[in-house]
Amino acid sequence: MTIETFKIQILDKTLEDLSFRLSNTKWPNQLKDSKWESGSKKDYMQSLVSYWRSNYNWRSQENNLNSYAQFKCNVDGIDIHFIYEKGKGTNPLPIILTHGWPDSFVRYQKIIPLLTDPASFGGNTNDSFDVIIPSLPGFGFSSIPEYSGYNNSRVADLWAKLMTEKLGYTKFAAAGGDIGSGVTRYLALNYSELLVGIHLTDIGIIREILTSTNEHSLSSQELQYKKTVQQWMAQEGGYMSIQSTKPLTLAYGLSDSPVGLAAWIIEKFHSWSDCKGNLENKYSMDDLLTNIMIYWLTNTIGSSARMYYENTHSLPTMKEIKVPTGLALFPEDILLPPREWAEKKMNIIHWTKMPRGGHFTAMEEPELFVEDVRKFYRTLRTSK
Repeated sequence: MTIETFKIQILDKTLEDLSFRLSNTKWPNQLKDSKWESGSKKDYMQSLVSYWRSNYNWRSQENNLNSYAQFKCNVDGIDIHFIYEKGKGTNPLPIILTHGWPDSFVRYQKIIPLLTDPASFGGNTNDSFDVIIPSLPGFGFSSIPEYSGYNNSRVADLWAKLMTEKLGYTKFAAAGGDIGSGVTRYLALNYSELLVGIHLTDIGIIREILTSTNEHSLSSQELQYKKTVQQWMAQEGGYMSIQSTKPLTLAYGLSDSPVGLAAWIIEKFHSWSDCKGNLENKYSMDDLLTNIMIYWLTNTIGSSARMYYENTHSLPTMKEIKVPTGLALFPEDILLPPREWAEKKMNIIHWTKMPRGGHFTAMEEPELFVEDVRKFYRTLRTSK
């Protein structure tokens, strides 16, 4: 299969089915004195669904998404959907941006023009990028794997072939957060000769520290990190336990109820964003619902959750990364890594503590994110 242009075209009957389901929602009970501590707050969800039913316009969002150049191509049996926007500078640097869960390729939607056409936003044309944003297998408009084994490392294999065999690049940049961070790190580990450098906004849960039984071997920073992770896992990690053990059981409910799906996703945006308890401090309802719609319309909540199962059961051990690496750490992100550990395991040449922002970096703070990406790659462009 060659590279083919792609447009999002959702059938009317699919939207009519959604409307019917939203209008017939069976709402759960909620204690009068509870807020968000036990899950997605009922009155917020009711206001979101009211907006979804009466004000949200999918066709408008669909047209907006279709204003970007989108494609599909088959890589090792998986149809990969991706945005591909060429940079407007004299020598754009190709960069592949990988999203995570529970976001989607729309995580990076706001930054596409900033990266491809910096001069139009007060930047330098020499900072332009060719931007490639694929949907992970089993997410969005990429196909759903029929067999197991699609973990971060295997997706990195697909991305390497997409960038070289399909798009013709010999050197490129890569960036990501959440699952996208893992995929990007395996790209750097297994295809170092292809990478100019990698830019990350997190490095996931550091299992080596978390599972260490010899605490005397850990530094004070690492001990504090272990304590923080254990506390976070106890309070916030329930979704991870379910998705890494029984994702299919979860999928039956979330694939059948759009409000159930929305509540599962919205709770993470509320907990993981730098929104000070109010989602509208960072996102419009259109932002939130378009991301949710990507999951609902493609019926990929189950296959996306399965990525956690695959990464738990079949992921190769991560080794030391030699590729030049930059980290941009947003203060309200889930788990901030100890710098000394990161510098032992990766070739850290750039480390930024952001003034604000949370887990959904490019959605929350697109300008901050883009400026850090530009800064990191300026010194690396001559090596591509």
